[in-house]
Amino acid sequence: MSQATTAPAIAAASPHGKAVTLQFSDNTLLPLLLGDHDRHLVRIEQALGVRLSCRGNRVAISGEASRVDAAQATLEGLWHRLERGESVGRPDVEAAIRLADADTDPRLPLSDVPAIRTRRGAVGPRSPGQAAYIEALAQHEMVFGVGPAGTGKTYLAVAQAVAMLQAGKVDRIVLSRPAVEAGERLGFLPGDMKEKVDPYLRPLYDALHDMMPAEQVIRRMNTGEIEVAPLAFMRGRTLAHAYAILDEAQNTTPAQMKMWLTRMGEGTRMVVTGDLTQIDLPAGTRSGLRDALDTVEGIQGIGVVRLGSRDVVRHPLVARIVDAYDQRAAAEGDKRREARRRGEINQPGEGTGK
Repeated sequence: MSQATTAPAIAAASPHGKAVTLQFSDNTLLPLLLGDHDRHLVRIEQALGVRLSCRGNRVAISGEASRVDAAQATLEGLWHRLERGESVGRPDVEAAIRLADADTDPRLPLSDVPAIRTRRGAVGPRSPGQAAYIEALAQHEMVFGVGPAGTGKTYLAVAQAVAMLQAGKVDRIVLSRPAVEAGERLGFLPGDMKEKVDPYLRPLYDALHDMMPAEQVIRRMNTGEIEVAPLAFMRGRTLAHAYAILDEAQNTTPAQMKMWLTRMGEGTRMVVTGDLTQIDLPAGTRSGLRDALDTVEGIQGIGVVRLGSRDVVRHPLVARIVDAYDQRAAAEGDKRREARRRGEINQPGEGTGK
């Protein structure tokens, strides 16, 4: 098997600098590691602030010590993917950078990151937050995954559900969403009940089809092993020996959330996902997700994982867009607090001696 070996560190000019040379013994895999026109190396340089140079089968890394360590872990992690016969593309490079970046989670060696194993292959984390989420899904009977769009909340939960169903650890999967319009008015939808609610549930179907062959999804849905239904259909039921996922939970009311959480029966795992920055409920209605977190967080057996913009694994622009909205919301909050403070100071009759 090919190996990547690290040569002794070379002294750097800066007292805080470091230089390392990695030697790769399989020249057939090396071009896949470097990417077309060395684009993978260029991306690692940009993201981690190091200098990379390749000569023959060696890659030299130089820069600030912690950044060099992160770049080394990134390259070695990608190399191990190639050794296992897996591909290395831009998303894999971005994931390896996030996981190896010492500033995000230095406790997370790439060789030890958790993975969800389905019959279609392993689904691994692409950020430290996702790694913590996968760990929580494995360890807790009930998990809340909260964070912005693109952080893999639903996708990883469905992957864990499929893995447990295929391993015989649960008898069925139940996927649910509240049928709340996201700012649009869809109007009258023709067709039967399934055709009316399917547009709300499409992201759940998409995740399922990524994990299982289409014919298997259809067969298991016909036998009741997989159920995809609006939240309203859950009232009065007890979900036993199931893996139950409530998606878009920020759009539940507190009463709906309590109803969902109390559906949990013997041998059931339950996951609740949502994004508290995208609440589509009528003004003045409290989100059931926020209410639940205020109520049940800290209860033994419940895991809560909060993902952030650094865990966004879609296009890099998505993370920057999320950051921009968060910064604007923070600035608006500061303005409101300042306005309230000024109003309290300038109340009529205060400080005037009257």
